[in-house]
Amino acid sequence: MIDGTPGPLLRVEGVSKQYGGVRALQDVQFACRAGSIHALLGENGAGKSTFIKILSGVVQPDRGRIFLGGAPASFATPGAAADAGISCIFQELSLLPDLTVADNIGITHPPRRFGLIDKAAQRRRAEQMLARVGGEDIHPAAPVASLPLSRQQLVEIAKALARQPKVLILDEATSALTAADVSKVFTLLKRLRAEGMAIIYISHRMHEIAELADECTVFRNGRYIETFAAGTRSDDAIVEMMIGREYASAFPPLGGTTRDGKPALAVRHLSWAAELKDISLDVHRGEVVGLGGLDGQGQRQFLLALFGVLLGVEGEIEVAGKPVKISSPRDAKSRALGLALIPEDRKNEGLMLPMTVRENLSFAALDAVSRFGRIDRKAEVEMIDAVVRQLAIKSDGLDGPVAALSGGNQQKVVIGKWLMTRPRIVLLNDPTRGIDVGTKQEIYQLLRRLAEQGTAVLFYSTDYDELIGCCDRVAIFYDGTISQMLQGAELTERNLVGAALNLTSAAQ
Repeated sequence: MIDGTPGPLLRVEGVSKQYGGVRALQDVQFACRAGSIHALLGENGAGKSTFIKILSGVVQPDRGRIFLGGAPASFATPGAAADAGISCIFQELSLLPDLTVADNIGITHPPRRFGLIDKAAQRRRAEQMLARVGGEDIHPAAPVASLPLSRQQLVEIAKALARQPKVLILDEATSALTAADVSKVFTLLKRLRAEGMAIIYISHRMHEIAELADECTVFRNGRYIETFAAGTRSDDAIVEMMIGREYASAFPPLGGTTRDGKPALAVRHLSWAAELKDISLDVHRGEVVGLGGLDGQGQRQFLLALFGVLLGVEGEIEVAGKPVKISSPRDAKSRALGLALIPEDRKNEGLMLPMTVRENLSFAALDAVSRFGRIDRKAEVEMIDAVVRQLAIKSDGLDGPVAALSGGNQQKVVIGKWLMTRPRIVLLNDPTRGIDVGTKQEIYQLLRRLAEQGTAVLFYSTDYDELIGCCDRVAIFYDGTISQMLQGAELTERNLVGAALNLTSAAQ
């Protein structure tokens, strides 16, 4: 630790954890001071998730010691950890969707009156916590299921703060938030630091680490690597610590696509409710077209409309020069059309978590490996083995639950599932959200390989660097329509930001 600083509020020594033949953690150490933000860095699979599950009482270590406030501590349950002052906000939300916002925030210790839950006091408490995290617009009586993912994430943060923790752990807690909400959360975290809280912050977004962290610790392959003061290592040096090898350029070279002939996908005057307004766009074979703009401007709805998820979509869609009607995802993924959609929420929209890796991979392509209503197991195994090799999916066997994989490998399974359908048009909805830099590189390279093979790719990302590094063109969405198209020398961060704000001079 840094000389001259106060002793740690939380200290971990020699903690190890093994699952079957997989060693998730081996003799790791960690220390976090009160009144500081400590970044925990590492690839998916580095042991971060197991580590914070141990700290929050979700799993028990095989060996090692934990000290809180200088005294030995152990947490048999998440409730015990919360009672001791440790609250964790996991990337996968722990909210109960059918309950209200107020019920979720107060679920562990609801205020009581005459032995019953005091609903009025619970609502007031929820309003206070929502205001604290910048979610004043969220109604305490709203069912959580009715909220978009970004607002659910704010409810999750409010729920954690309602427990009045001494140590707050955030695992990719901003990955689902809009830029405006991220700014509010950053302001809150800085205020909590000033109030003396110890904050452990996990993120793959290096600019967030640079803005927030006082200290950083790197894990790799379940082992402790190094702790250092924030700002004393370059981003490239940190990434090299995380992946254990020299960090090459993140993005492969663009292919220099020519847009001759009929587009693979043509959209004309597409509209839906008040969310999408008169959108026209072409995507050619071998081209990666990005969707940019501020979050919430219609990009996600546009992808859902193309994949047949939304009802009442107006306008015209052509695939390979032929007019088509896409009324359902079944239509979209049919052999005649060949669309695939990689969703942003892999847990709820992309995977069946209790089912095996093998079953998740083959699910979307069952038609391709079936004859006369029966699955050809040999063909299925061959296709699965090929996509596992292609994407370097790491798992302890394909017959274990997909829920046991790291986040990056789960995302590879989602992508692999759709690659097995051999799509001609791939729609990606922020596919690198919450995954590590090494897996991101693999996805970038995969996108370029798909384009080189003639696939048309439509790629929505909230990361400007990804849009610049991966895309041949970027369509900027503003208020449900395409306001500008940037390409070539125009495709810079300055122009992307300006266009996202609908500044007419952005690309000039």
